Formats: sequence, structure tokens, C-alpha cells
Amino acid sequence: MKKTLWKAFGKQLLISLGIYAALFLILYIIEWLVPSLRGILLQWHDLAFIVGIPASVMGTAYVLTIRDPKNYTGFYGGILMALLLSVQFYLQGNLDLVVLQLVVFVPFLLSSLLRWRKLALQPQSSDQPFVPEWWPRHLQWLSLSILLIVVVGDYVLATLVIQLDACTDNILIKLMGGLMIASSTLANFILIYQKIDAWVWWVLYALSGIVLYILIGNIFSIFLFLVFLIINAGAGIAWIKLRKSISN
Repeated sequence: MKKTLWKAFGKQLLISLGIYAALFLILYIIEWLVPSLRGILLQWHDLAFIVGIPASVMGTAYVLTIRDPKNYTGFYGGILMALLLSVQFYLQGNLDLVVLQLVVFVPFLLSSLLRWRKLALQPQSSDQPFVPEWWPRHLQWLSLSILLIVVVGDYVLATLVIQLDACTDNILIKLMGGLMIASSTLANFILIYQKIDAWVWWVLYALSGIVLYILIGNIFSIFLFLVFLIINAGAGIAWIKLRKSISN
């Protein structure tokens, strides 16, 4: 069984490589057709950009793999992704995001790996398949409350400590940054328990990332988060369909 799961992860890694090869080809063609965009879409001069490429490839393979709720091997890719992102954020000077990756996301990913692996390897009868479930309603409301608290807290931190500007400055940028942090934290935590809600937060993460990078004007990251949106939404739909098919 382990060998089969690892083969599935390898297949998804190849698919991820293909996705980004196609993306970079498209961006290269755009740069060739529009010379003014050269060095803007593909920033090969930026070491953080280069480190972000394997992080994105590994992160996509991670999500594609855990579309199958019985395949824990994707979390090895997720942990590597978080470590690479911590390097990328360090190079960009975003030390708060470095701490977030190492202190929050890596432990969550490791917890998911251990729990999913235990569930996948324990003997199960064929008439009791895994059924993805939603959080109970009270936990959904708790998650939403936590999201709002984190967004507000991040807004205050960004205003008073990081950007040192007024509360009315860069409102949308601060809100989208807070939404990305809050939604990805919730998604990583909820995935430990294999709940469908995690994909709702991952979709919100991708949407807030798209809005943020439109506001900032980072065209490459807009394309990147469009990929994340499609993959995360696809994984969520797959889990919902799995639940319906088994329940019926």
C-alpha cells in the first residue's frame, strides 16, 4: 500500500511540474510579445523568486495528492513547501511570515501527516470507507470568529508595527494580507482532522491572494494564485463528491 501511495505522489509531482512548465512557457511568450514586461513576469534576477518556484511546484503536488483523503504522502511535500517558503520570505524580509511557516504551518503539516498516516495504515474493512465530513456547525462559527480576530489583529499589527501608517491607509491590502494568513492557518489546522471545511478556507486564501496581488501589481503572483484557486477548488469539489457518493 505504501508503494502505491508514493507512486501516486510521484504522479502528482509530475503533473505539478507540467502545470508550471506550461505556466512559465505562457509567461515567456507574453514577455516575448510585450518587451515592456520582461523582468516583471519572470524575475530570474530575484533569488526569492527562484526559491518560490520549487515551493510552488511542491505545494501544488501536495494539494493534488491529498485530494485523495487516504494518501498522507502529500504532506511530505507540504512540509518541504513550507520550509522553502520560509526561505523565500526570509529573502524578502518578511520575518513574520518566516515565523508563521516554521512555528505554525510546519507543526500543523506534521500533525496532519502523522494522523493521516495512522488512519491510512490501520486495518479497515471494505464496507467502512472513509467519508469526508464537514465541521459541526458550532465549530464552523468558531472558525469564522477566529478568522475575524486574526484579520483584525493582523490589520492592527500591519498598521502600527510593519507599515507604520494610518488605519485608513492601504485598507484592502492589509485586509487581504490578514485574510491570507487567517484562512491558510485555519485550512492547515482543519486538514489535520480531514474536514471538508479546510478547502473552503484554501479557496478563500487563493481569492484573497489574487485580490492582494492585483492591488500590488504583481502579475506573476496573480497567475500563480489563479493556479492555486483552480487546484484548491478542485480538491474541495472532489471531497464533496466523495462524500455524496459514499453517503448515497
